[in-house]
Amino acid sequence: MPLTIVRNDITKMECDAIVNAANNSLLGGGGVDGAIHRAAGPKLLAECRKLGGCDTGKAKITKGYELPAKYVIHTVGPIWHGGDYGERELLISCYRESLAIAAEHDCKTIAFPLISAGAYGYPRAEALRVAMDTCSDFLMEHDMMIYIVVFDRDSLFVSEKLFADIRRYVDDNYVSEMTANEDRRRSELFGAAIPAPQALSAKADKKPSLFRRAKLAKLDMPMAEYCAFEDALPDDLEKAVAQIDESFTEMLLRKIDEKGLTDAQCYKKANIDRKLFSKIRSDVHYKPKKITVIAFAAALELPIDETRDMLMKAGFALSHSSKFDIIIEYFFTHKRYDIIEINEALFAFDQPLIGG
Repeated sequence: MPLTIVRNDITKMECDAIVNAANNSLLGGGGVDGAIHRAAGPKLLAECRKLGGCDTGKAKITKGYELPAKYVIHTVGPIWHGGDYGERELLISCYRESLAIAAEHDCKTIAFPLISAGAYGYPRAEALRVAMDTCSDFLMEHDMMIYIVVFDRDSLFVSEKLFADIRRYVDDNYVSEMTANEDRRRSELFGAAIPAPQALSAKADKKPSLFRRAKLAKLDMPMAEYCAFEDALPDDLEKAVAQIDESFTEMLLRKIDEKGLTDAQCYKKANIDRKLFSKIRSDVHYKPKKITVIAFAAALELPIDETRDMLMKAGFALSHSSKFDIIIEYFFTHKRYDIIEINEALFAFDQPLIGG
């Protein structure tokens, strides 16, 4: 996953570079700045003294010394004065300047704190959005692993309205594991819920043909459920059979073509590493992780039924006994496919993030 949020102490990140939210003097201070100087040791301060400070929105690089990171990139974020004094443009510049310096020094991995979101007062949700958007734009043209590091879950917020909407959706749809077992069995077979037997038409009472009896024996499925599944097949049986038999990789590549996207547009929009996409493309039987499938479905903006189908191709399903699955269902049923927004919400609910 080229861009991800992690909960960690930035001084413990084993990256090519970590970013220090510094002040203009570059001589240390409180918060992240002080923690990085303490962890790096006195040689960092000695090198910083030679840099002559740093303007707001700019960045300068030093060695990492006793840190696990090879470099420290020092950038000075804006102080929040309400948003009408160029704070956003300056914060964007912090990320762009830091990433440009990292690229110049051949860094493959970099970790950022939420710049300006501490003592400088920048609203955390807005600071995160600037960080994620700016880093995402950079990754459209560069290959680098970028971490946004927060110290704890309370350091990050999605909007109160979105959080409340998702909370209500989860509360309305979450069911116990016991209740969900039967739905999951159907979903794993077909990628969509099958009506309960009592809800079916009289067709279910008909004597099954030899073909149906063979299918029922193979699938270990009640007659009523099989009839419902058979009725749901498209009229174009040849096309339906071809799509039923296609693998996850085949479905993914077909959908990329149907959406008129290039491979690069798709995997970058999905927050998937190029090397992982190459593995998927070269192996028709590739078995991805569930979070990878969902990321591609979001990038392709698939409706929920096609998302379930893609998950089924990879051996997965969505279940109302999983809060992660319900949150994903919320976004897809509301046609909200922004992976950054989805991951912000998943992080806020302490769930795994989607991507490679």
